[in-house]
Amino acid sequence: MENQKLRKDIGFFTALTVVMGTVIGSGVFFKPEAVYSATGTAGLGLLAWILGGVITICGGLTAAELSAAIPQTGGMMIYLQKTYGKLTAYLLGWAQTVIYFPANIAALSIIFATQVANLFQASDAIIVPVAIAAAAFIMLMNFIGAKVAGSLQALTTICKLIPLILIILFGLFYQGDVAFRLFPISVEEHSFLTSLGSGLVATMFAYDGWIHVGNIAGEMKNPKKDLPKAIVFGLTGVMLVYLLINIAYLFVMPAASLAATATPASDVANVIFGSVGGKLITIGILISVFGTINGYTMTGIRIPYAMALDNQLPFSNWFQKLGKKSSIPYNGGNIILIISVIMIFTGGFNQLTDMLIFVIWIFYTLTFIAVFVLRKREPELKRPYKVPLYPVIPIIAICGGVFIVLNTLYTQPLNAGIGLALTVIGLPIYFYKKTKGHF
Repeated sequence: MENQKLRKDIGFFTALTVVMGTVIGSGVFFKPEAVYSATGTAGLGLLAWILGGVITICGGLTAAELSAAIPQTGGMMIYLQKTYGKLTAYLLGWAQTVIYFPANIAALSIIFATQVANLFQASDAIIVPVAIAAAAFIMLMNFIGAKVAGSLQALTTICKLIPLILIILFGLFYQGDVAFRLFPISVEEHSFLTSLGSGLVATMFAYDGWIHVGNIAGEMKNPKKDLPKAIVFGLTGVMLVYLLINIAYLFVMPAASLAATATPASDVANVIFGSVGGKLITIGILISVFGTINGYTMTGIRIPYAMALDNQLPFSNWFQKLGKKSSIPYNGGNIILIISVIMIFTGGFNQLTDMLIFVIWIFYTLTFIAVFVLRKREPELKRPYKVPLYPVIPIIAICGGVFIVLNTLYTQPLNAGIGLALTVIGLPIYFYKKTKGHF
């Protein structure tokens, strides 16, 4: 596929919608709990959302240079292999297979089940079985075929905008007895830097997905002009949406109340629209989460298949098998589902998302550094787009990435340790395969 010429028919507006549609997911509905639990105040919580947006924009602008220069199937794995070699690329693929995608599916399935329990006022005992059922059902839909999964994704993408728009519009004009205050920005029982760092890590799950925005560079009519504009305007738009909906939340409920509920968006909707209207908004959020699980399932099950094609996994021939009618790599899907179910039993939403963000940001930061390495090593490489304000923007992205990784190591050593352990488990497999001459 890499040898075929990509059609350059994507313009600025299409690129803009791809950016915003890829990033806006379920985190904005559920991460306020973790953000305000960490920060303790509205002002510090909103600052975390702003900093998360700035780091995301800088990261998107930086990674897009690699996407435009190396527009090949595989994205980040290709950039890392070209820069650091096969081992780093392999570890990324391994981490995506055993941590990133399963943890995303598990975390989102847990939050889906939590919403179901909230909607029907059921016992928390149903959360685990409903979460497993949701993950299994969506995997089954994907096994039927890419057309079914794609149609499901298109429908849920439209539906996820409805609760966002309604909560923002009605929340900002809500007349209640909650006093919205930006100051004091922090309180004594919350250390400023540690609280901001933990809040920032929580927001990064909501911003995650930006790494894929540069993958369309090779199909853009004018990537040098339109790609940076799409990233800046798109991710700035995402940040503004996140700020607006959080301000709307804070107009309706104080930061302490948002920190105390696992379903902040639904609770706010109940206050604004009453029980019936709140339930309708909750259904819209459920559809949005359902679609996000589907999106991670669609992309996740193809990672072990791609690695198996290069004989990088044990039983690679088994992972290469496709469904006779659907042409879907179902064995990779089954493994990811099994890992997801284990994670549903062993972890909660915030624990899983913090773990996956820690692991994936190690590779994101390596991607930012790759821009410097390749500029020095391969100055002749054709770059249709170059990151603006070089080296300032990449340095901001790198500093943000290092801060996120180190802060998680300091504040959540158990989550970070589990993530690192699962990642390095892949090393013996890599070296065994290498000694056998498989790659």
